[in-house]
Amino acid sequence: MARIKILGRADMNAEQARVYDAAKASSGIVGGPYYAYIQLPKLFEASQILRASLSDGPLSHREQQIVNLAVARHWNARYPWFAQVRGSLAVGIDQTIIDAINARQTPKLTDAHERICFTVASELLADKMLSDQTYAAAEKTMGLERLVALVAATGSFSMTCMTANAFGIDPPADNPTPLA
Repeated sequence: MARIKILGRADMNAEQARVYDAAKASSGIVGGPYYAYIQLPKLFEASQILRASLSDGPLSHREQQIVNLAVARHWNARYPWFAQVRGSLAVGIDQTIIDAINARQTPKLTDAHERICFTVASELLADKMLSDQTYAAAEKTMGLERLVALVAATGSFSMTCMTANAFGIDPPADNPTPLA
């Protein structure tokens, strides 16, 4: 159960309504942790801009989803996990990969970029840094621009997960792939 009041559109002040309407019109993403972000409309707006810049960035949608699954699992973030499972299935990520990440196992990823995305996100979250070996492999495989996007995506989605956890934003009861 959410720890904060979930504001309906009619309950928002003018600034909250403005950023909510803009998000609804552009991405349609206004639920989950955004229920908390709407309390600070500038944060809501900035998070939408960051999300859009990463979404339109150099990582493929599959790579982004692998990162998001690793991050949501690390934080035990139930709503973000729910949302990312849906997104992952939509871009063709196999349920066995999702299940492996859910079980805290290294998934069998055949694509080198997707493997590096999982490795970098997992290592950053677990060790709070990258080993020289992982950094070198990631830079060689991804290139510097894509590596920057990968690190930024890991950090950005960590904020989303922490927000969902802190404010008790839960997935719907009919969640088909809950966290293990």
